[in-house]
Amino acid sequence: MSAVDTSTRTTPTPATAPRTSTAGATRRRLAARARLAYVRGRLRVLGVVAPRRAGAEAFTLWCTLPGGTGRRKDVRPHAGELVELAAPRGGRVVAESWGSGPVVYLVHGWGGWRGQLGAFVAPLVDAGYRVVAFDAPGHGDSDPSVLGPRRGTLVEVMEALEVVGAHFGDSAAVVAHSMGTTAASKVLSAGPLRTERLVLIAPNHDFAEILADFDRMLRLSPRVQGLLRGALEDFVGHALSDFDLAPLGADGQLPQTLVVHDRRDKETPFAVGHRVAESWPTATLVATDGLGHQRILRDEATIDLIVRDIAARPSTLRPSSLSPSTLSPSA
Repeated sequence: MSAVDTSTRTTPTPATAPRTSTAGATRRRLAARARLAYVRGRLRVLGVVAPRRAGAEAFTLWCTLPGGTGRRKDVRPHAGELVELAAPRGGRVVAESWGSGPVVYLVHGWGGWRGQLGAFVAPLVDAGYRVVAFDAPGHGDSDPSVLGPRRGTLVEVMEALEVVGAHFGDSAAVVAHSMGTTAASKVLSAGPLRTERLVLIAPNHDFAEILADFDRMLRLSPRVQGLLRGALEDFVGHALSDFDLAPLGADGQLPQTLVVHDRRDKETPFAVGHRVAESWPTATLVATDGLGHQRILRDEATIDLIVRDIAARPSTLRPSSLSPSTLSPSA
């Protein structure tokens, strides 16, 4: 691993919110706490009288997509060319493309959608690439997950990328965010899609850590925890540890990879990206500061760095048209 640091060491200035906004935020927090208390109580009772039902309800909660306006932002420069593809478990996967040239795939994270990565479109098209973004089942404009509306699974994100990759072909690069980094890395390691370059933005925790946090949040009993883990592994057909990022690229078989992570990311700590980059001999770590988990996808300097890094690599798909990257080692 090598490391570079592109962070601008400035602390964002907090805006003074109107009192009405503060009151609304307070009401939402109180409502969320009440809902969580209800769910905890229900699962505690079911864990005693009907543990299998408790495990099934915990599984449904695990697969429920998160809300939040950050995940629904649309920063596409304009509408692209739409195509609808068949998802392996039924329904449509919606993909959108812009430009012409070697393909670059954009892979959204858990609860996100293709428009969330739209700020990459114009710079990549200007650099001579065809940009392809898609919505996994249950996300964006695609049909619901096999588990129903407002649900999703990692394997369906992976399957959607495979379907889109089969339609558009191998790529010059894959740019993935958050949980999408695991989906992309698993698909690339399994071999149905090939790429020359991989970019992991704010990669996610190992699943043992995510599951432990989930168990603590819901205060699940040990028995219900075991039932939940069993249900998850039955659904994906693998041990959860098979989806951990750090081991996936540890053998050096994945392509040259740029790991971009913000030091103040509150959803996936910077240490996660650092651990992934330490484990992958093909990885370079880039640190930003103050962009968090979502705003990093819209930051012009970060996007420029990623596009230049993709374009600077020798390509078997077409000669690079940009000058070498200006990345410099961090202290």
